[in-house]
Amino acid sequence: MGSGQVTDWQGKHVTVAGLGVSGVPAARVLHARGAVVTVVNDGDDARAREQAAELEALGVTVRLGDGATLPEGTELIVTAPGWKPDKPLFTAARAAGIEIWGDVELAWRLRGPDAAPWLAVTGTNGKTTTVQMLASILKAAGLRTAAVGNIGVSLLDAVLGDEAYDVLAVELSSYQLHWAPSLRAHSAAVLNLAPDHLDWHGSMEAYAKDKGRIYEGNRVACVYNAADKLTEDLVREADVEEGCRAIGFTLGTPGPSQLGVVDGILVDRAFVENRHKNAQELAEVSDVNPPAPHNIANALAAAALARAFGVPPTAVRDGLRNFRPDAHRIAHVADVDGVAYVDDSKATNTHAAEASLASYESIVWIAGGLAKGATFDELVARSARRLRGVVLIGADRALIRDALARHAPEVPVVDLDRTDTGAMLAAVQEARRLAVAGDTVLLAPACASMDMFANYNKRGDAFAQAVRELGA
Repeated sequence: MGSGQVTDWQGKHVTVAGLGVSGVPAARVLHARGAVVTVVNDGDDARAREQAAELEALGVTVRLGDGATLPEGTELIVTAPGWKPDKPLFTAARAAGIEIWGDVELAWRLRGPDAAPWLAVTGTNGKTTTVQMLASILKAAGLRTAAVGNIGVSLLDAVLGDEAYDVLAVELSSYQLHWAPSLRAHSAAVLNLAPDHLDWHGSMEAYAKDKGRIYEGNRVACVYNAADKLTEDLVREADVEEGCRAIGFTLGTPGPSQLGVVDGILVDRAFVENRHKNAQELAEVSDVNPPAPHNIANALAAAALARAFGVPPTAVRDGLRNFRPDAHRIAHVADVDGVAYVDDSKATNTHAAEASLASYESIVWIAGGLAKGATFDELVARSARRLRGVVLIGADRALIRDALARHAPEVPVVDLDRTDTGAMLAAVQEARRLAVAGDTVLLAPACASMDMFANYNKRGDAFAQAVRELGA
């Protein structure tokens, strides 16, 4: 099928793997273009049956409860991003020489000839915040844009909708990049790399390789994190267009071709005349909300992509000032008896939790949940000096408890052996007991939430509710 646009879908037999947020729109779009669409789905629950009924009413074939068998005559598979590469369906497809695309690849191929360029962001942590900051900066420059992709707004809807965009701010997960071989961004950033989703990718090398795909064919800038050598290595390995530049961001003083921080000012030494001598002021650290170190890094990455697109310095400042972070990302809930209570429920892995812990000096840490194969020694060793106490919750809390015993044996630990709905209130009450005025009680679980809560939002809501009950 090659890497160009596919113009004629009429009669082409396409199998869509998975229903859900990406599969349903993909099936609709392909069916509307004349493809013969079969959807296969592992699950057969009430939600799946409801979605299947909607698609079947259009004339799409849906097979529930069997996502393993390759439908007869399949010429292309379009998969939901979460489906693992080693699934039997894909093994059969590869053996038959059938291409496998993700929803991002499909969106990329369906763009019109005058489609808006993509400024793309990936990384283990900070993707959503960076993409939202980027969209805010682009809007401040008067550009028609949207934050799309892994952020919850379907790329298919964005590229096929009636709205005409000048540029798109695109969040991409490692899963999405794995299934998007022909994607070529205007400019892209890898914010950081830490072990995550290794059960899906199989190894850290495979995970990094999929993240690095975001740089392939970049035209203007490959933005990397100067503090994370892995991201720079990915730029070196990427096959980019002639003239594309490597642009670093750093929390220190920037060198030429970098953005960084000098005396509380975000500065650009990449997109300026005579970058060996000159620097352009972009914004103040206080314009970043919240001004935690990892969030300043997010702001610098967003600024670098915006500057690569030609945005003026004033738009960077205005865009950062206008930006409001999503809930459960280092959100200050309340102060009770001189202790700050902060909800960073979105810190679902060790890398995010470490960034969160680095933002405060004296912490009572609430942690635990589903570890997803993570280990905690490095996190605890690096953060030990900041910990006044720890309250552990969730299914895999023993892994964190053991790491604390090894690397922070003097820190008091409360191990809550309960997963009922009142557990979070108990955790907050224990944290209050350990904290003194000037401390921060920080929910940064370093784990996923599904052992106790529907998602990280619900976990953060439970924390905020418990803090309000303390205050009352």
